[in-house]
Amino acid sequence: MKFSLTRSILPILVILAIDLYVFQAVKVVSTTQPMARKAIFIAFWAMTALAVTLLLCATFANWHDFPRFIKTYVFGFIVIFYFSKVVVLPFLLIDDLIRGGKWIFSKVGTKTPQEISDGISITRSQFLMGAGLIAAAIPFSTLVWGIISGPYHFVVRKKKLAFKNFPKAFDGIRILQISDIHTGSWNTTEHMQEAVSLILKQKADMILFTGDLVNNTTDEAYRFMDILKQIQAPMGVYSTLGNHDYGDYAQWDSDAAKKKNMQDMYDTHKKLGWKLLRNEHVRIEKDGEYFALAGVENWGASMRFPKYGDLDKAYKGLEDGPFTLLMSHDPSHWDAKILSHPHHTDLTLAGHTHGMQFGADFKFFRWSPAQWFYKQWADLYQQDKQYIYVNRGLGFLGYPGRVGVMAEITVFTLRSS
Repeated sequence: MKFSLTRSILPILVILAIDLYVFQAVKVVSTTQPMARKAIFIAFWAMTALAVTLLLCATFANWHDFPRFIKTYVFGFIVIFYFSKVVVLPFLLIDDLIRGGKWIFSKVGTKTPQEISDGISITRSQFLMGAGLIAAAIPFSTLVWGIISGPYHFVVRKKKLAFKNFPKAFDGIRILQISDIHTGSWNTTEHMQEAVSLILKQKADMILFTGDLVNNTTDEAYRFMDILKQIQAPMGVYSTLGNHDYGDYAQWDSDAAKKKNMQDMYDTHKKLGWKLLRNEHVRIEKDGEYFALAGVENWGASMRFPKYGDLDKAYKGLEDGPFTLLMSHDPSHWDAKILSHPHHTDLTLAGHTHGMQFGADFKFFRWSPAQWFYKQWADLYQQDKQYIYVNRGLGFLGYPGRVGVMAEITVFTLRSS
């Protein structure tokens, strides 16, 4: 593999810079007992060595061939460690600014305040560095707990929506949405069976899957096929593709191998009994009435994500008037294309964000880092007479846990008002 500077050297330099800076705090607050102090220092730099080693391996080898445990949990713990270390940095910066100010004052002959009084045995530097490390322990412990308790805590959310143009023949229909299964991250089939059993327990009329069946390659889904085949509904199961379903994040020996992986993905949806909608629509009919169900391939506003979706193609031949329900994996598609499209889309179902798998997710207050990147990142949004619902995802990716923003199964009851 050709060596990539931005992919390996730059992240390594960032890791080393963070660790060298944080290590100053570790040295200040560490015990004076020589053996214990040495053990702390070794443990600190061992994590640095592990992170650097994994980055180098990911550069020169195929990261996707690594054992699942390493990809899921070792990488996850490294992310937690460095996220926690970043929390320390503002405290160290404040301390450096104070000490820098004192140095400047000393050079110009200005008397500085006493750093400590006679009765105090801890310096301001020790206090700030200790406070920084304590502050870092909060996200560290929270994120570790999210790995232990969070990834397979499934929440069923129920939404009732009424539309004037929704056909009366379907009044009260129950549509269930799941999204972002990411089979490549699941370590056991037992939890997948638990999720599927909960899905079937809802007794939905129709089930919709809005993309990201896998992390990188289609074969990640194979060991779950018998379980996922159980997902059935009287009016059918329909699906669309997410950005991870195209094999764009894996390394392929040839274009032919990537094309085969893509064909395998199409075949997998078919074997599961899911009707995959690729820039197309179907008419859901009953008692002489119908509504349109459309699905587009992935389209993301960010340059980092592919733009395979084609609304014009999906809506071709669909006259104005009927209620239209659209599956589109990436919610940024809504603001960028869907709202302004000539064909009115009543309800869009999306996923993709996972709610960043971290945040505060209450009925009257929601916050997550996801909102820094996505205007619509979880739950229901409305503009004029158009709605979008962003599912928080059933699986997980990268960080192998969830804190606050739980895995989601959504059941919509649609009414004709």
